[in-house]
Amino acid sequence: MGGVEAVKHAIRVRIIAPFEQPELYAAYGSKAGGGILLYGPPGCGKTHIARATAGEISATFLSVGLNDVLDMWFGNSEKRLHAIFEQARRARPCVLFFDEVDALGGARRNAPAGAGRTVVNQFLAELDGVAGDNEGVLILAATNTPWHVDDAFRRPGRFDRVLFVPPPDEPGRAEILRIHMESKPASDIDYKRLAKRTQEFSGADLRAVVDLAAQAELDKAIRTGQPEPITEDGLAAAVKGSRPTTREWFATAKNYVVHANHAGAYDEVAAYLGLK
Repeated sequence: MGGVEAVKHAIRVRIIAPFEQPELYAAYGSKAGGGILLYGPPGCGKTHIARATAGEISATFLSVGLNDVLDMWFGNSEKRLHAIFEQARRARPCVLFFDEVDALGGARRNAPAGAGRTVVNQFLAELDGVAGDNEGVLILAATNTPWHVDDAFRRPGRFDRVLFVPPPDEPGRAEILRIHMESKPASDIDYKRLAKRTQEFSGADLRAVVDLAAQAELDKAIRTGQPEPITEDGLAAAVKGSRPTTREWFATAKNYVVHANHAGAYDEVAAYLGLK
C-alpha cells in the first residue's frame, strides 16, 4: 500500500516484531498482542492495513462489523461480543479487527443509560482480558471519528496505541494510480506528474479518478466502436473533475485539534495540518 510508510513502520515495530521475536520482547516483560486504534479520513486504507498486518504475521484475520455484534434483544450484544473474543483467543495468533469502532465504543457520556453503555462496558472488559488471556491476540480498530470513541478505550492495556492514517503522500499516490491502471489499457502515463495534481486525494479518491477516466473512454468506444487506451490527459481531466473527499474530514478534525487537544491525542493531525 502506497504512502503510509510511517504507519507501516510503527506497526512493524509495535505489532509485527513482538510476534516474530517473542523471546526478545519477553526479556523486557512485553507480550505479543494488545490493542491499536487506527484513525483518519475515510478511504485511506485502514482496513487494508489491518489485513496486511495479519498477513505479515501469518495470523488468522477476523473482521467484525456492527451486524456481528449488535442485537435487538437486551444482553445478546454482550454475549456476541464475548463469543467473538473467545473465537479470536482459540485462533491465536489472531488479528481481531473492528471497523467503525466508534459505533460500538461510543463515548458513554453521550449515550443514555441502557444497552449502549453495557456494550461499551463489555468491550472494555474483553480488552482487559477479564474473561480470558489476550496474549497472541492483536485487537485492531478503525474509526473516522476518534473524538466519538469513549476515552476509557485509550487507557493502558486497551487501545493504548493510536495511529493516524493520513492520505497517501506523493510517491504513494503515484503508486496507487499505477496499481489501479494495471488491468486497464493505457498509453504512456507519467504517474509522478499526475500525483502532483492529486494532493489531499485518498486512495479511494484515486480509484474513483481511474474509474472516471475509464468510463469516459468506454463512452467514446460505444459511440465509435473502437476502443482506445486511457491517456494521461484523460486521467488529468478526471482529476480536474474530482474533489478530494478528505477535505471535509480535515475541516472537522481541525476543530478538535485547535479546541480539544489538551492531552495531545491529535498531535499527528496537528503536525499534518502544519498547526504544530
